[in-house]
Amino acid sequence: METNVALDTLEGLRDIINANLEALIEEQCVIHGEVAEVSGRILLAGGKRLRPILVHLAYELAGGENLDEIMPLSLASEFIHTATLVHDDINDEALTRRGEKTMHALVGQPKAIIGGDWLFVQGFGLGGRYRKEVVDVMASFCSRLASAEFSQLDHVLDLSTSPEDYLEIVKGKTAGPFAAGCQGAALVANASEPECQALFDFGLELGIAFQLVDDLLDIRGDERMGKPRGADIYEGKMTLPLIHALTLLHGEQRVRLAEIIRDFDDSLFDELISLLENAESLSYSEILINNHLERALQHISVFEECEAKQLLKHVVEMVQNRHS
Repeated sequence: METNVALDTLEGLRDIINANLEALIEEQCVIHGEVAEVSGRILLAGGKRLRPILVHLAYELAGGENLDEIMPLSLASEFIHTATLVHDDINDEALTRRGEKTMHALVGQPKAIIGGDWLFVQGFGLGGRYRKEVVDVMASFCSRLASAEFSQLDHVLDLSTSPEDYLEIVKGKTAGPFAAGCQGAALVANASEPECQALFDFGLELGIAFQLVDDLLDIRGDERMGKPRGADIYEGKMTLPLIHALTLLHGEQRVRLAEIIRDFDDSLFDELISLLENAESLSYSEILINNHLERALQHISVFEECEAKQLLKHVVEMVQNRHS
């Protein structure tokens, strides 16, 4: 499939998802008033809609043919994702997200907490329309997501954080929802157990790579992030480039890197990049990104060629190109 055709097809799917989200929020505003209006504003403020797009494509790849059948699960993935962003922004005291004000910046922390809860409930309500196996997948990833959030908070400014610690957090926070969405979609399509597992593994590898790219973009700066450069460092999050450099550097360089991480400000960016380059930590992250994306493609090689498979390959390519 040509790149332009793939982009147009994915954009068309994104438009369909956005239209359904808008219609649902409009309906809920009539029922629930301000909490739906404010939460809906955050939900509709933009975003790639990557999670619901993956749910749709995984469903089609697994043999599903009814768009209406999978739409609630697709929308649920976006509601839950947005809920986590609202609560993350409160914890991180972030004032912008996707280039817009965060919910607590708009209406204050108490209402933002409730708004995040409302978004979670909407997501659970949509996902709860399916049979037990699908709901179990959804419940499991939400529980693991919360566990990973706890772990990430425990590791704030923890310079002893290991790559294994980091990977467990990423699997829970970012990769888990990708994997669960793909697996849930396959279950809705009544795919075989090996096919469900293949799509779970595809989502997991793609999600790990996606987070690794975000880590790089946070350090290098990219307007597509929708938040200030270095936000993760300011918040004390131990991302893989920092963890790798702390492991590889010794003596004065490691001491200096630790000082920068603990007391970071914009004037230290050049020095930070220099230390990360000395440790080859940025190139190490790039190698890992490519490895995880190659594994993702291997997992869907078991499926026959079709439009959905080509589009998933294009999504993989898009993730790969974000950091180039």
